[in-house]
Amino acid sequence: MPENHAVGRVLGTEESTPLEWWVAVSSDAYLQLGDVVHVTSEVPGVGPVRVSGIVDQVTAAHEGATYDSDVFLADEGLLPVQLSRAAHVSTTRIEPEYWVPPTPGCEVERARGAERDQALYFDGMERLLPAGQTRDGGPFYADYEFLDGTRGAHVSISGVSGVATKTSFASFLLYSVFRSGVLGVAAPNTKAIVFNVKGEDLLFLDKPNSRLKPEDRERYAALGLPADPFDSVGFWSPVRRGLAPADPVVAESTSRQAGITPYFWTVRDVVREKLLRYMFVDAHDGNSQISDLAARVEVALDRACEDHPSDPAIVEVGTASGGMQAIRSFTELCKFITAELESGQTAWTGNMAPGTISAFIRRLGSAEFHLGHLIRGAGTTHPERHRIAWQENQVTVIDIHRLHDRAQRFVVGSTIAKLYEQKERSGTNDPRVYIVLDELNKYAPRDGWSPIKEVLLDIAERGRSLGILLIGCQQTSSEVEQRIIANSAIRVVGRLDAAEAGRSEYGFLNETLRKRAVLLKPGYMLVQQPTIPLAIEVSFPFPSWATRAAEVAATPSDDAFARFAVR
Repeated sequence: MPENHAVGRVLGTEESTPLEWWVAVSSDAYLQLGDVVHVTSEVPGVGPVRVSGIVDQVTAAHEGATYDSDVFLADEGLLPVQLSRAAHVSTTRIEPEYWVPPTPGCEVERARGAERDQALYFDGMERLLPAGQTRDGGPFYADYEFLDGTRGAHVSISGVSGVATKTSFASFLLYSVFRSGVLGVAAPNTKAIVFNVKGEDLLFLDKPNSRLKPEDRERYAALGLPADPFDSVGFWSPVRRGLAPADPVVAESTSRQAGITPYFWTVRDVVREKLLRYMFVDAHDGNSQISDLAARVEVALDRACEDHPSDPAIVEVGTASGGMQAIRSFTELCKFITAELESGQTAWTGNMAPGTISAFIRRLGSAEFHLGHLIRGAGTTHPERHRIAWQENQVTVIDIHRLHDRAQRFVVGSTIAKLYEQKERSGTNDPRVYIVLDELNKYAPRDGWSPIKEVLLDIAERGRSLGILLIGCQQTSSEVEQRIIANSAIRVVGRLDAAEAGRSEYGFLNETLRKRAVLLKPGYMLVQQPTIPLAIEVSFPFPSWATRAAEVAATPSDDAFARFAVR
């Protein structure tokens, strides 16, 4: 790029306003979508006023042509025409703030250095979080105060599965939080819980990526970041299905063989922590009585059971003869609950209709089949070692990708609810905990109600005061609970389906950006944050951590699409 940053002049044939204006692009320059420009106009009685903005449309036309076919005559030199190139600019900032339009004829320059930082409000951000690079190659920053709960919280990332690279960007954002220095002295105590929902993309965050190229390292350096894997990562995988009570506890098999801790809950956990609700009540039960019955059963079960005196994994209940009977497995617990419900005791059933009770029992049986292996019973040694401990590492990855949908809901719901309860009890927002959750539309859909949705709503609305920050990913924002999207301070869009791009949930994108969202390549995102009035297209570097076992083993590839195959 030449030293002279002039790219053209303010058009005089189109009206300029303080909010939008046109630039006639010089023959020896160019402007593209996303470029940052500025113009200084003399205002009577005020002096120079600088108007900065972002190019959101560019046009080219032949001046002097009348008919469509004139383009062929012009090409042959038979018709004198003049090539006209223009760019439409949406204003981002005016300094000093006098809302006057740029004067036609004034020279327009490409914004660089401090001028670019001012145009994008980077100069007013106290904590700059590297979030990618803009079209001009310069760094793009997110205002961290809108990510850590100081002034706002939560991130919503939307895009087509497999193309939008949602999980890749969420991982990069998390990496930037931990490695950019933005945390300061709070870095050792800041935590993250990441749910690995699909594939094994997130099971190698602590391994360097052998496919990282020198130009990728340069991009990290340009953002002030090291090109390294994550530090301090704990990996948790569900206990293997089919294990007998006396069998050693091992994790479900994955490509990663070492460094993974199997997780499970015990019968006592289910009773004391009231976890039944997360086993079978989904969002479609919002208009039924089943959720109320689940709450009633949890309370009755907690009252009826006593902790076993010698086995920390099980409970026991009183018998008709006055003795105590141990409930030694999840199967026995389900049978006990079923027997109590079928007996018709009002303490368990209340005034519930027989049909509701039957539906509850059927769902309980389904839960036993699909997630029963996650509940261990009698003879389990050291169950405390297999409870997900998010405090032990900076990043905790919980693998759920091999689990049935019902089991996934249980793991997500139980884990988040436990975290929320712990943070509420502590009464402080330290340590801050980031939750990265893909398929948010499944756990907090627009319609219906579920216990998981209730917890996620509480996090969206009150989580910032407790230090719980949500980074949610979904294919379509239109299918996610509206209040969760509305409480997300930072909204990110990858490749969108054309029909989805037209929905009102993407009202922060102007018409040009909506069209661009349909054409975005993997590795490119549109980022909207409160500090900047317009969404900005950014790209982010290739992951410096392995996203599959093959990358740990070093198998370079030049396939551009494969480089961003991580969702």
